[in-house]
Amino acid sequence: MTRPYITAALCATIALQVVVLLGMVVNAATPLWTGREIHVTTIPVDPRSLFRGNYARLNYAFSTLPKDALGELTRRLRVGEVVYVSLRQGEGNVYEFAGASLDRPADGVFLRGRITHNTPLYRVRYGLEAFFAPKDTAVQLEDDLRSGGLAVVMVSETGKAALKDVIPHPAQD
Repeated sequence: MTRPYITAALCATIALQVVVLLGMVVNAATPLWTGREIHVTTIPVDPRSLFRGNYARLNYAFSTLPKDALGELTRRLRVGEVVYVSLRQGEGNVYEFAGASLDRPADGVFLRGRITHNTPLYRVRYGLEAFFAPKDTAVQLEDDLRSGGLAVVMVSETGKAALKDVIPHPAQD
């Protein structure tokens, strides 16, 4: 091999890696740029991790689905299988669970998730389960979210979602 060939191959390899990384960033940010903003009720699960930084781990009512939520299935769903959860606008413009399907809905607001556990209920992850914040903000958010809050979620037409913000419920007098 000649020196120019090796240099060209090295440059092509580096360029490919940069393109792949940029593609991953664009893919993750697309719902934030083009998605529809919805609000869903959330409850914090865990405020911090020494290994991952300051964040609130969030849970949603539609993160756990009963076995009959997907209708009369003739088979058991596998871990990693894609599921679509339809949402409907409820009281106070907050979206709530409306149904689930293995097929992508033709219209309406829906989230694309993956099955993570399948006994005795289906546990689904949407990529909305962690909200990262600076240390001071995370500690305050922990206190503010004790009674729950609203997650501001951007949802694309394909059901891909990104967490934009978390708003604590206002204090009750």
